Amino acid sequence: MKYEKYEHHGSQVWVRRELQGKHWDYCLCIECKNLKIGEEDNCPIAKKIYKTCVECNVVTPVFECPDFCEIGK
Repeated sequence: MKYEKYEHHGSQVWVRRELQGKHWDYCLCIECKNLKIGEEDNCPIAKKIYKTCVECNVVTPVFECPDFCEIGK
């Protein structure tokens, strides 16, 4: 595997080159009615995960969630 360092949100981070920018390809949140980025009623779980990601300078997709509500359903 090849790794590279790059700047993400103002911090230098390491990433597996083939996975950089692939977060939303796997994240359950992108298809969830509860995700309302930038809005007051955004998903409380997503808010906590995002806060942790910012504090720790990491990116993480969500694969499982008890509150998932599929868009269009």
